[in-house]
Amino acid sequence: MTEAPPATRLARLGAAGGRHPLRFVLAWLVLVVASFALAFGAITGESLFDRLHSGAPQVPGEAQTAQDILAAHDPSGASLMLEVTGAPFDDAPAMARARAATARLASVPGVTAVRSPLLLPGGVEDPAAAALLAGGTTSSAGFLTVVDFDPDLSPDALSRAEGPVRSGLDAVVAALPGASGAVGSVDLLVHAITSQVEKDLRAGEGIALPLSFVVMFFVFGGFVAAGMPVVAAIASVAGALAALFGFSHAMDLDATVVNVVTLLGLGLAIDYGLLTVSRFREELGRVAAADVDHRRHVPTREEVVVATSRTVATAGRTVLFSGLTVAIAISGLLIFEADTMRAIGAAGVSVVLVAVLGDLTLLPALCALGARRLARSPQARARAGDGSDTGRFARLARRVQRRPAWVIAGTVVVLVALSLPVFSMRLTSSGAEMLPTSAPQRVFFDTLDADYPQLAAPAVTVVTETSPADASAWARRTVAPLPGVTRVVPRELGGGYVAVAVHVDAPALADEVGDVVRAIRADRPDAPTWVTGQRAAQDDYLASMIDRAPYAVLLVVAATLVLLFLMTGSVVIPVKALLLNVMSLGAALGVLVWVFQDGHLHRLVDFDSVGAVESMIPFLVLAFGFGLSMDYEVFLLARISELYRSGVPNDESVVLGLQRSGRIITSAALLICIVFAGFAAGQLLVIKEIGVALVTAVVIDATLVRMLLVPATMTILGEWNWWAPAPLRRWHTRFGLTD
Repeated sequence: MTEAPPATRLARLGAAGGRHPLRFVLAWLVLVVASFALAFGAITGESLFDRLHSGAPQVPGEAQTAQDILAAHDPSGASLMLEVTGAPFDDAPAMARARAATARLASVPGVTAVRSPLLLPGGVEDPAAAALLAGGTTSSAGFLTVVDFDPDLSPDALSRAEGPVRSGLDAVVAALPGASGAVGSVDLLVHAITSQVEKDLRAGEGIALPLSFVVMFFVFGGFVAAGMPVVAAIASVAGALAALFGFSHAMDLDATVVNVVTLLGLGLAIDYGLLTVSRFREELGRVAAADVDHRRHVPTREEVVVATSRTVATAGRTVLFSGLTVAIAISGLLIFEADTMRAIGAAGVSVVLVAVLGDLTLLPALCALGARRLARSPQARARAGDGSDTGRFARLARRVQRRPAWVIAGTVVVLVALSLPVFSMRLTSSGAEMLPTSAPQRVFFDTLDADYPQLAAPAVTVVTETSPADASAWARRTVAPLPGVTRVVPRELGGGYVAVAVHVDAPALADEVGDVVRAIRADRPDAPTWVTGQRAAQDDYLASMIDRAPYAVLLVVAATLVLLFLMTGSVVIPVKALLLNVMSLGAALGVLVWVFQDGHLHRLVDFDSVGAVESMIPFLVLAFGFGLSMDYEVFLLARISELYRSGVPNDESVVLGLQRSGRIITSAALLICIVFAGFAAGQLLVIKEIGVALVTAVVIDATLVRMLLVPATMTILGEWNWWAPAPLRRWHTRFGLTD
């Protein structure tokens, strides 16, 4: 007679999935189809990707206040720009035709101004034309035309106006024999980035899902078992996209949020699916009668129900703990002021919950439906490592236990060495640089910066509430003499405000510009004053992140300590886990700096270094990397603590726990590395950075930390691993989550 399943809530949920698998699967099918339809615009007519934007991360502060004042008193509309190369300036008839075509642009409804050297009284030879000529001279045979639109145009009206303007710009190029032209704008740049997000997302999934299936086929030895985690991963992606579509109506979503959140959901769903399917096969073998021929035995309905119940009660509990730890780590992003961080935090927590829910409901139902195919002989299970107490991981643990101090010393030296580049980290907020150098809009803006420097926006803008005369006097006296400043241009905004444009002979995010920003903020006019610009906004962003970081760390550390204590009943193991995670994350950030800031492996990873790391990446790596590290920590500790509570001595619990979870941890790490590597193979620099950083974090954690440091430290600590003060032990006995 088959043993009755345990009576916990998770066990009852698993039993329900085993009894009514079709109901669960059909419910998920409806949700997945609806989620994809919603995200890709089949329901509302507007897709998630239509609602994305791109730009430097912003926080409330001085720079943002200045931007708000400028937008209110000096609004600017959209613009389209045409870069012409190879223009025949000595061909008078051609230039006349091009001039006429350019002049017609002003008659398009919604156009407020057309700026072109062709329209000046003296043509391209006019002294005022220099700013619009490539390199400032006619010898370059290149010029720029800028078409400005009314800032009050609605999005639909702007779209209607852009069509004839694009046609008119094409006519300008067509009038010039041998010339070529490129059209660009900030809106086109944002569209290029968001479009690349969608392409990278599909390409990443196209790489990750098939390769994950192949790996799981070899892990499980069958198509059915290998396909189940992939199905759960697809469901998780659908839930992630639907959640992001909902969040896009409540907050601005940066284009990178989609890939970051999706790759997390994809990786976690595959990890959890691997653990659950493996445990189901193990439980399915255990519930069958001892005297049956496992090679020919067809599981009965009751055996399947018991197996799914036990699977959710054991592996499901591990997944629940893991999901909570990952969600806690990501929820720390909600503490920050930056909208991008808050969006990733909210959406990330949502996708973790979707992945956990899928593992607790969809996967057990799929296992129940495929139980006959999943049933295997004891020999096959032994080859896969299911439930085996001897093997390579047990041998590794015993070798570590012979010289734990040496293992700890050697591993720590390696981790510290990998972490050293962190101390030279520089941060930036790229715009066009996020795209590959061959992307048309990247080429356009690189050319614009190089050939038309006089049109570059000021590196720093000072907004002050004073008279134009006082602002001009202050600018001449205080700003103009600063190192690197080439010119200052005050202008009246209205409403009592004056804007002072400060041009610096350095890129917008360079340290020289940072010095100017700090100098101006330290010596302001005797009136309300705000300093803005790319570097000023980045400085405000980093200051805000650093200011909020202690609260985020406190939340994550406290919640993680409590959760791991509830699982293990120890105060030592949670503290040790936190320390080991800090070391592995430091090493991952060090590799990130070495690769992307210093430019190593640029050919292998296919990127061009900008000499810095994207400003939001370290915070995302810390949050996501911490969550994934705790994910594998929970996988391992769940087995070890289960054995220890059953009476197995500490050292043997470590050996058996590593043996029974080592294959799962290694396979899960390999699969999630495939997922992250698939996205790192995309074109956006920021996605490459987070993909490579998280692959590094997972590899370090699944090898050096889980396989070496954890068994070594737990061996040295011995029974102290499980120590807790008497009051906490009593509290854990009453409230601990051990069933």
